[in-house]
Amino acid sequence: MALLPSLLTALVVISYGPGGALGCDLPHSHILVSRKNFVLLGQMSRISSTVCLKDRKDFRFPQDMADGRQFPEAQAASVLHEMLQQIFSLFHTERSSAAWNTTLLDELCTGLLRQLEDLDTCLEQEMGEEESALGTVRPTLAVKRYFRGIHLYLKEKKYSDCAWEIVRMEIMRSFSSSANLQGRLGMKDGDLGSP
Repeated sequence: MALLPSLLTALVVISYGPGGALGCDLPHSHILVSRKNFVLLGQMSRISSTVCLKDRKDFRFPQDMADGRQFPEAQAASVLHEMLQQIFSLFHTERSSAAWNTTLLDELCTGLLRQLEDLDTCLEQEMGEEESALGTVRPTLAVKRYFRGIHLYLKEKKYSDCAWEIVRMEIMRSFSSSANLQGRLGMKDGDLGSP
């Protein structure tokens, strides 16, 4: 349970960081949606992770993307956008609907869409379409490969309850692992206030 506050902080930074770095004013509600999405992910757990130990897998989160030093802030924001898009795609499927409480799942997907819309607005303000497309290809490909591995794992495991639980935990971990990237975007933990 001690891990929950640090993961929550990481999620809030992911969703709010681009606003400070990109010079785009994200609405205050964006922070609240981020917090709610993280809580929803936690509430979605249906089985104990100890039951699923045999199903654990290292999905190889792209740590170099989480570091973020190798690309500008606008590209970092694009990577975060890609992560949120991939998470939305993962949980917005027919197979996902069968695995989770649909009320919680619908709330999560709605929140992710709101975050994506906010980031879309910021990215459009900061970069032209051509610059955006050319500058973010490499970083976002690493994120896409990471999520493709998650999709393949689910398929391999026949979308079992344990497979979904492992993936849910991995998604929560990926938020935490990207703390360096969020720091790169200019938002520090002290800027967040208490969750």
